[in-house]
Amino acid sequence: MSTVTASELLSAFEACLRHRRGLSENTARAYVGDIEKLATFLDPEAPADDVLRDVTLADLRAWLGHMADEGKSRTTLARRGASARAFFAWAHEDGHIDSNPAARLASARPARTLPEVLSIPDVLSMLRVAQLRADDGDAIRIRDWAMAELLYATGMRVGELCGCDLGDIDLDERLVRVTGKGDKQRVIPFGTPAAGAVTAWIERGRPQCVEPHTDAALFLGRRGHRVDQRQVREAIHQLSALAGVPDVAPHALRHSAATHLLTRGSDLRSVQEVLGHASLATTQRYTHVSAERLRAAYQLAHPRA
Repeated sequence: MSTVTASELLSAFEACLRHRRGLSENTARAYVGDIEKLATFLDPEAPADDVLRDVTLADLRAWLGHMADEGKSRTTLARRGASARAFFAWAHEDGHIDSNPAARLASARPARTLPEVLSIPDVLSMLRVAQLRADDGDAIRIRDWAMAELLYATGMRVGELCGCDLGDIDLDERLVRVTGKGDKQRVIPFGTPAAGAVTAWIERGRPQCVEPHTDAALFLGRRGHRVDQRQVREAIHQLSALAGVPDVAPHALRHSAATHLLTRGSDLRSVQEVLGHASLATTQRYTHVSAERLRAAYQLAHPRA
């Protein structure tokens, strides 16, 4: 391994993930965090650069096996295995290590879990509660209504919502431009209800939150800073509780939007474009959701199921 420190090595690896491979900041940080966990597992007392210099295939298998024994999910194991393969392949190609110990590391298959999806009546109930709460003119309640409507209308990711600026929304055409994974941009249409909620936020709610330091962010917190993912999660959890529907995270609105589009006749490629999936296979899992719901209804209702 080269003489760079572990900190320098991991910073260079993160930069490679961000700029060469186009991964998001959160994904790149997760990969780096996995390698830090690997170094700590192998020897918590030794400098990380010394540990990473001497990693073997047996070490990597022992690390993954230890996490499996701890009950880590298959999805976590798959991600951490991918992190190790990416790191050691990069370190070898860039001359930081003499050989790649992860070259023969088997890939764990992530668990095939069905996305959490709300029924259409449950989503409508949540949005109705959000609108009624916003009637008192409180800025944050108007914001939460607008965020919930836009998340469901567009199926965008929570990070994409937080990253939206005022200039990204076109209320006349009912379009929003979002920047997704790999810094790829796409334009998503939305309907009249979402347009009404976002208009109310921009005209009545957002001005109450603007401060001298406020930038062009579409959604703001009460102190004028760009809304973050934690605030969005809190808003959706609160709305689902008030509506008396299953407690869900914001991502469930994305899953619900995709499933409802498909069950109402939208084609798979169109839903792929809306969601910003690089692979059609990722979008296809929503067809499994519809099939599972159909199977469950059949088993409940058919006398010979």
